[in-house]
This record gives sequence, structure tokens and C-alpha cells, in this order.
Amino acid sequence: MKTYKGNFNGSGARVGIVVSQFNWEVTNKLLEGSLTALQECRLNPDDISIYWVPGAFEIPAITRRLVQSNKFDLIVCLGAVIRGETSHYDYVCNEVSRGISQLCLTADIPIIFGVLTTNNAQQAFDRAGGIHGNKGYDVTRAGIEMVTLVKQL
Repeated sequence: MKTYKGNFNGSGARVGIVVSQFNWEVTNKLLEGSLTALQECRLNPDDISIYWVPGAFEIPAITRRLVQSNKFDLIVCLGAVIRGETSHYDYVCNEVSRGISQLCLTADIPIIFGVLTTNNAQQAFDRAGGIHGNKGYDVTRAGIEMVTLVKQL
């Protein structure tokens, strides 16, 4: 029996990070966590590219272009959708999730979902460096683990 498992040595990997500008106070914290994880995983800063998009809804479109560029081994998607008083939240959450999910199934590289979908701002801050850790950090480490696993296939 053969067993395959990724690791956290991402040296040499090229990473694109797509970050939503909307809810910047949260997404910037997610980005900080992501960059910390990449540093810990031995990535060269020159191998990291950050793409700021207006909102979470725009993340899949830029991610698709990054996949098509063949420049990256991993794409990390970071955003924060916080419930408001209208149904807009539901539409944005559904579409960004669906868009990224479709790309995950067709791309030859890992695409990592780091879009927070919370009921209020406090829940978002709790997950962007607060009492629940930093999900930007967590998903990026998972991404590096996936990159190293894919290289074994």
C-alpha cells in the first residue's frame, strides 16, 4: 500500500493571492495571516503575487484568469462577506462559493477557499486574527500542503 501526504515545505512554489477590498479591515488581516503562513512554509517573497479585487463577487473571475496564465502552483482566495439587512449576502455567498468551487474542479492547481461568510463583523474579526485564529493563515497552510501533495501525483 502506498500513502501520499503533503507537507509544509513550499519552497519554489508560485502563489497568487486574490483578496477582496470590501471589508478591508478583515481581509487585510486574512492577508497578513496568509503571508505569515507562506513565510513559514519557506516561500520566496518574489514568488508571491497579490491581486486586490473590489469585492468577494469578483474573486472567481480573477482566479480564473490566474489559472489560465499558468504562472501559479497555488491560488488562495481571501474575502469576507458579512450579513447585512438585505438578501445581498446570500447572493454573494452563493455565487463566490459556486464560482470558486467550479474552478477547483477544472484547474490543474489547488485553489483554496478563504472567504469568510459570517453573520456579523465580530464573527469575521474573530476569524481574522481573533479568538478563532486566522483563517487566512489556516487556508494558506492547507494550500501549501495541497501543492506538495499534487507534486507527488
